[in-house]
Amino acid sequence: MANRTTKETDVILIGAGIMSATLAMLLKQLNPSIRIEIVERLDSAAAESSDAWNNAGTGHSAFCELNYTPEKEDGTIDISKAIKIAESFEVSKQFWAYLVANQVIELPDSFIKPIPHMSFVWGEKNVSYLRKRYETMQTCHLFEGMQYSEDHNLIREWVPLVMEGRKSDEQVAATKMDLGTDVNFGTLTRNLFAALGSMENVNLHFKHGVTNLKKKNNKWNVKVLHEENNDLHTLIAPFVFIGAGGGSLPLLLKSKIPESKGFGGFPVSGQWLRCTNEDVIEQHAAKVYGAAAVGSPPMSVPHLDTRWIKGKRELLFGPYAGFTTKFLKSGSWLDLIKSIKFSNIKAMIFAGVRNLPLTKYLIDQVRLTPEARLEALREYYPNARKEDWELAVAGYRVQVIKKHEEEGGILEFGTEVVSAADGSIAALLGASPGASTAVSIMIDLVRKCFPEQANSTEWQKKLKEMIPSYGKPLGKDEALTQHVREYTGEVLGLHQLHF
Repeated sequence: MANRTTKETDVILIGAGIMSATLAMLLKQLNPSIRIEIVERLDSAAAESSDAWNNAGTGHSAFCELNYTPEKEDGTIDISKAIKIAESFEVSKQFWAYLVANQVIELPDSFIKPIPHMSFVWGEKNVSYLRKRYETMQTCHLFEGMQYSEDHNLIREWVPLVMEGRKSDEQVAATKMDLGTDVNFGTLTRNLFAALGSMENVNLHFKHGVTNLKKKNNKWNVKVLHEENNDLHTLIAPFVFIGAGGGSLPLLLKSKIPESKGFGGFPVSGQWLRCTNEDVIEQHAAKVYGAAAVGSPPMSVPHLDTRWIKGKRELLFGPYAGFTTKFLKSGSWLDLIKSIKFSNIKAMIFAGVRNLPLTKYLIDQVRLTPEARLEALREYYPNARKEDWELAVAGYRVQVIKKHEEEGGILEFGTEVVSAADGSIAALLGASPGASTAVSIMIDLVRKCFPEQANSTEWQKKLKEMIPSYGKPLGKDEALTQHVREYTGEVLGLHQLHF
């Protein structure tokens, strides 16, 4: 016979990914006595979006991602988003460095490594754009040290595979930032949960799925079902965070908070080409990002990436996007249909109609033949051979659809936190740059959902201890930027390239 239990706590976190791990660790550092219950439907942490095979592993600093620096109608380059993302990643590095320096988590070699971040383009129009982008980014010290070249020989020194077999008269350009990183967010997440698991008043519940959540007497009652023995538990807390990746939207809709109305999701699947030839892998040492195809989502921006996964150096190309109705790799084909509610159907219809080219693009991606995938790879690695690569499944991302007064509904590519007016519940929706900016996102959430404590002298002092740049925009303070980069580089071992 199934058991039924009830337990009161301070915080309930749904989903054992990088967001929940970051929030839990922040709260425990700010208030060591806080009680936290973490619920995960799968049998381990970081098994979906946070897993190394399911994301790009790029420490998103806007060094190489062209979609963060759009060209405006007047031909100028807007780097405002790039500055914000670069600042946010510096905040993440400071928090990680604090945890390492204070021996809260394991040494960083297992989760973060230095690797150059590069942008590579071809054709007169793209070369002109990259040149203007480089010149504009040089106006901000966050991008100091970026190199630019249109010289075949120099680019060949940087990334020989990219230039191998390329015509000598082809117009190309590249930028290179040696300050880039590769982050294994799966390993980082598991390290955080291992540390949390040893702390008092923190409990992790794997193989437990949330069946319902409802607010009663100013507290949330979260119904949790054990996937194997059908035990039903009720967790009660004044605050709930939903950080379940693609599973966040359905749970947010179950909460029925007014702020959830009008939100929908558009799932996108992904695949990588993984190199199996060790000789080829050893010849490439960079994350090389290109320009996204017209009509494609930002998550499908092609990149040829050096990665470290499970202690092994890897080389991936992709991702190839695809159409799906699943919200998670372990989800149901009915996820999309079940997410359609009266409150969001208008927004989803309008967003769908306005994004028909995107839908066509995703369906075309699904239909790609192995030869077509190889041709896409050869735009970045002209001498690529089919026998050196195999297809690997990447993670799923649910892009945010939200209501819009003028357009009815819009599709957004990014990360968004939706919270109740009283701050009692919050959910994280969306995708990139997500994990890289997790610390900034969770600090903002703490300030919004725990306002009284967050503004207290004690919490303010602790936040500044953990994050030396806290409350100061790094984009406007060159000396502070240099100081925190020296500090995090030393602690996280990022001053020496691992080749």
